[in-house]
This record gives sequence, C-alpha cells and structure tokens, in this order.
Amino acid sequence: MREASGYEIKKMIEEDVFGHFIEASYGSIYPALGRMTEEGLLSVRSEEQAGKPDKKVYTITPSGLSELAMALEVDPAKDKFRSEFLFQMLLGEMLPANHLALIYEAQIDYLREEIARIKQRGDESEQHDGMQFVSKYGIVSLSAGLNYLEENKQEFLGRLNKAKATKQ
Repeated sequence: MREASGYEIKKMIEEDVFGHFIEASYGSIYPALGRMTEEGLLSVRSEEQAGKPDKKVYTITPSGLSELAMALEVDPAKDKFRSEFLFQMLLGEMLPANHLALIYEAQIDYLREEIARIKQRGDESEQHDGMQFVSKYGIVSLSAGLNYLEENKQEFLGRLNKAKATKQ
C-alpha cells in the first residue's frame, strides 16, 4: 500500500481497480481520513505545492494494517448488482423504440470502454496477485455482459417493438 492524498484516493476509487465495487465521494473520503488519522490507523504529512495549499499525504500505519487485516477476515456480504440500464430494460416497453435502442447501444459502448480501460492498467507483472485477480474477474464479467448484449440485441429490441405494436 502506498501513500496517497485524498484526491489520489478518490481517483483510485473512480478510475482504478476499485471502481467496480466501491463508490465514495469527497464528502465521505475526507471525514474518514480524519477519523482514521485520529484513531492512529493513518499517519499524515503535509507536502508543499507551488502556488497551491499544502497537500495532505496519508500513509497506513502498522495499526491500520492490522485493523484492515481484521476487517477483511469476515465473511463477505453477498454481491449486490445495481444497474439503471437493467431497470430500463426491465421496463423497456414504456420507452420509445429509438430511445431504447440508444440506451442499448450506449451500454455496449460503455462495456467495451470499461474492458479496454481495465486492460490498459499496465503490465500484469507490475500488479500483485489480488490486482490481477480483480482485473481478470472484471474483464470476464464485463465481457459476458457485452457478449450477451451483442448476441441478443436484435431479438430483444425486436420483441419489445413487437409488444409495443400489439398494445397500440
């Protein structure tokens, strides 16, 4: 684990491996960093920046590593999958056909971009085993979704359009 500022932590959550299973805002990150520093789980130092306020850089302490290890020893909760796209597909009969097709295509584009983003993270030899596992799991999961959408696009959109036509 490397040292990082609150901004860098937010960036890791949004753009790195964490992005698929953690959401956090600055409004939750900074209070947590303050609390963890007070509890001795993190140390903090100020780093000068030219023309900007000093940057606070956080490092996990041995006590923090111990606390993290204990927190990880619990059985994980079941995964929860939330998707506005799937909700829209569930109720797709209520959407205009052209809008539904746009949403569908946008999801295909999004999945392709996410797969490419994960693959661009760098050389696997630079990633520890856990990062490799999570990256590969993400690629496999996203690829399965992408394949399903590509293979079923015409049939799904055709059925919805047919169902709309019979209701009118």
